[in-house]
Amino acid sequence: MENNKTALSVIKVFGHPDSRDAYVIRDFLKRSVVTFEWVPVLDITAFRTIYPEFQVEEEDLPAVKLPDGKFIFNPTVADIACKLGWVTKPKHKEYDISIFGGGPAGLSAAVYAASEGLSTVLVEREAIGGQAGTSSLIENYLGFPGGISGNDLAERARQQAVKFGVDILLIRKSIHAAFADRKLHVDFNDGNKIIARANISATGVEYSRLDIPEEEKYLNAGVFYGAGASEALLCANQHVFVVGGGNSAGQAALNFCKHAEKVTLIIRGNDLAASLSYYLLDRIEKNKKIEVLFNARITTLGGDTALEEITVTNSVTQTEVVYPTKFVFVCIGGKPNTSWAKDTAIVRDELGYLVTGGDLYAPPFDQQWDKSFMPAFLETSVPGCFAAGDVRHNSVKRVASAVGEGAMAVTFVHRYLHENY
Repeated sequence: MENNKTALSVIKVFGHPDSRDAYVIRDFLKRSVVTFEWVPVLDITAFRTIYPEFQVEEEDLPAVKLPDGKFIFNPTVADIACKLGWVTKPKHKEYDISIFGGGPAGLSAAVYAASEGLSTVLVEREAIGGQAGTSSLIENYLGFPGGISGNDLAERARQQAVKFGVDILLIRKSIHAAFADRKLHVDFNDGNKIIARANISATGVEYSRLDIPEEEKYLNAGVFYGAGASEALLCANQHVFVVGGGNSAGQAALNFCKHAEKVTLIIRGNDLAASLSYYLLDRIEKNKKIEVLFNARITTLGGDTALEEITVTNSVTQTEVVYPTKFVFVCIGGKPNTSWAKDTAIVRDELGYLVTGGDLYAPPFDQQWDKSFMPAFLETSVPGCFAAGDVRHNSVKRVASAVGEGAMAVTFVHRYLHENY
């Protein structure tokens, strides 16, 4: 993988404006800090006229023109990453530490572990940056008075990790993981395997769904999960809806209002101040292009092949209002990415978060493990397996705390390796 991915400035993405697959590609490239040109294709004959050497049909789109001028048709993000040289094989069979998750916690752990001489592998199933990487601007992170986008922050951290020798495995999913001989053994979907003496889980959370009828029909075709940084320019003169009352939703609303005609923030509660940082609340209240609907939720979605309208219901008055729109961005709650742990001895709480340290001695978790050792603050119920960031039970859902926990987990890993190897 190149150390400076922003040099890839000649990538072009062609596709229908409502294409789900095209959105996934745009989102992946944006989060990966790759400059690209989006070329909407309303009529396949127009594409054939420009590129007569290709006999393409509608089903061959989206298409991606790579920096070397070659085209790939209807690719997955894994196909694109492979063509750009980002997908590599593990350099070693065994590592001192494996880190799963390329968000702030995982990147921080990788940088500190490798800089202190530990052989380190970081595994990310999608794009580097995690949920934080989708944020259009992070303004309250120490050291950046002008703010920094989530993907830029993640890219800087990735470059640091590469500099210290971290082995980064992108677009990887484990199909089997087991703890044996005091080591973690992982089999990946591409046939590769790794072994690690210690492990840090920093797999984070994903946004919750709206859980309404036909939601799947409009997924990535009008209904998007996350702050949608890649779509901001496409929202010119549109009425955009953002669901959620947290900082990610507030920052998304402020970002979209730079381009959209109007932005509506939908929250279930009656007080935005309860969940939003003051600096964002103050700007939203002063911005005439942003309105806030309190005690509200989306109850129905409508449209032919893509989203065209939504129904918003007030939970107090039960009144319903239908709004025409092509863009809904959902930034609500979060579910931890811990399905991989269901067949292991790792204790999770009722929501799926990983329980660590002293919390393991509190009911009901104290009855769910054998207490054969005294876990460190960020250690799970399996010795040598640690958790950091949003995936951890009772964690603080902030970028700064995730970075801190990632670094702190490495300290406990050092202690574990010293005592056991």
